[in-house]
Amino acid sequence: MYGLPFISKDNYLVSVINGAGTVIESIYVLIFLIFAPKREKIKIFGLLISIISIFSTIALLSALAFHDKARKQQLCGYAATVFSIIMYASPLSIMRMVIKSKSVEYMPFLLSLFVFLCGTSWFIYGLIGKDKFLYIPNGFGSLLGTMQLILYAIYRNNKGAVDTTKPTTDETLEMGLDKQTKPNHSHNGSS
Repeated sequence: MYGLPFISKDNYLVSVINGAGTVIESIYVLIFLIFAPKREKIKIFGLLISIISIFSTIALLSALAFHDKARKQQLCGYAATVFSIIMYASPLSIMRMVIKSKSVEYMPFLLSLFVFLCGTSWFIYGLIGKDKFLYIPNGFGSLLGTMQLILYAIYRNNKGAVDTTKPTTDETLEMGLDKQTKPNHSHNGSS
């Protein structure tokens, strides 16, 4: 919403990229809701309704309460900054698991690489355009992407044998695995 012409001038690229991201993420959430266990469906559906409510409130406030374009841009910009930082911070629990287990088993390299590339390119784009609502959250994303790549470089050859503690149910579900579908990593010597 921040990139739309009635909010901020000449940010069509932001609108197109984030519009495409919205479509892709909506498909992802829909697929998750179709195949998730019932308990998780309810939890995620409730979270989805909360997020849609927050977004709708911000959109309505922007459209109806503020008549000045600068104020609309400020409201949407701050909201975009907060949600972008939350998005970039979401892998922190996986990074914690990587450090605890000393294994990158649940942190795919390509995801880490593209978090870094996306954050860095939007950070540079925001700096060039002097747009704090782009360079602040994406600078944060670039930093977190860098941290993920460093962790990957440190632990890429480890198989997780150092720490054999199992992830908690929340950590397991967060990675998209429930107890029934979690792979068995025990080795008993038989083939």
